[in-house]
Amino acid sequence: MTVPEGVVIYVQPRASRTEVVGPHGDAIKIRLRAPPVDGAANRELVAFLAKRLGVRREDVRIIGGITQRRKRVAISGWSARDIIARLTGGA
Repeated sequence: MTVPEGVVIYVQPRASRTEVVGPHGDAIKIRLRAPPVDGAANRELVAFLAKRLGVRREDVRIIGGITQRRKRVAISGWSARDIIARLTGGA
């Protein structure tokens, strides 16, 4: 069994809207409307990524940084390169 490498996502909670901002150092910055309270921002991040990438919510996993702004996210069956390309509009 292989462990997914995942992608580093930098989240900005309590934003005016949920959206992908773009590269942020070695991460991809995503603004989230939800506050970082009781896991609300994490739930919104998972739902946003699932919708944006066309996968089930169950396929999106936060594998690191659950209580931090810098999170490592994996999508079942997706490589980090594929996730980055779809989120940033690359081919």
